[in-house]
Amino acid sequence: MSFGRELQTERQRREISLESIAEGTKVPTRHLRALEQEQFEQLPGGVFNKGILRSYCRHIGLDEQEWMERFPAAAPANAPDWVAFAENVRRNRESRSSRLRGRWLGVMLMLLMLGAMAWGAWKYVLQPRLVNLPDSSYSQFQPAPPDV
Repeated sequence: MSFGRELQTERQRREISLESIAEGTKVPTRHLRALEQEQFEQLPGGVFNKGILRSYCRHIGLDEQEWMERFPAAAPANAPDWVAFAENVRRNRESRSSRLRGRWLGVMLMLLMLGAMAWGAWKYVLQPRLVNLPDSSYSQFQPAPPDV
């Protein structure tokens, strides 16, 4: 009997549904079904596959160690595709850095606008007030005319 078929038989013998395993282990039903049907290419891969099998065995009461030893013979050794992984990371970093660049550009534009508004306020509102002092304050500092 095949690996997956034997898992399914053990689960059915214990009268446990895939849904109850999924609920108890938090493993999606599609992954549990793929494990039983030996469609290993539909599993996430790597250590996740072993974790799914371990959780499955623990939940229905099978000997984890025995099933973990049998698993590599049943599942083809899928070597991780490091090139695809690295490419995915690079794409993710590029999109994140472009978003950051856009944010900094927005901050710089806002600061430039704020500076322009401050200059405009100084030039057209505050500076004319400082230059045009009232005459009464100016005559206060004039020397008195001499008595003749």
